[in-house]
Amino acid sequence: MASSETHGYGVEAPSAWVTRWAAHAPQGCVVLDVACGGGRHARYFAARGHAVEAVDRDSAALARLAGVSNVTTRCADLEAAAWPYAGKTFGTIVVTNYLHRPLFPGLLAALAPGGVLIYETFALGNERYGRPANPDFLLKPGELLESVRGVCCVLGYEDIYVDQPRSAMLQRICARRDL
Repeated sequence: MASSETHGYGVEAPSAWVTRWAAHAPQGCVVLDVACGGGRHARYFAARGHAVEAVDRDSAALARLAGVSNVTTRCADLEAAAWPYAGKTFGTIVVTNYLHRPLFPGLLAALAPGGVLIYETFALGNERYGRPANPDFLLKPGELLESVRGVCCVLGYEDIYVDQPRSAMLQRICARRDL
């Protein structure tokens, strides 16, 4: 699938990793789409019958979700302000193509017991293929595994080279919060 391939109304298709693990989202749970951008995953989960909270710092990107049934947006800079979901939990949290390590504790605290975290972002080695190339924005080997240790049961994990939708080094995890 090319990165320009669309799904629905001109929206980029959801990540294959996210769609692979989406069935593990507890039925009827609220989904948090972190750093959602244009909302490809918010739309995907909303279409599956979930209420979705989509958060991003880009208000113009969030505006593309206006009127999408079952999606609520929140404009927040997750790197410059306090975690906006303190005390709130979600049955599923989705993060793709985004890394801000200080968020890991807040993400795990916001994951309801039995909830799933579906995370996919760039890893060391990606600098050979383009952006991001700064090691501050690339996961170290095993870093996603370590981030959930003692809190979640890992359902799936990859530290892998992919050539679609473009060449990249990725880490991906789907983990369920222990009850």
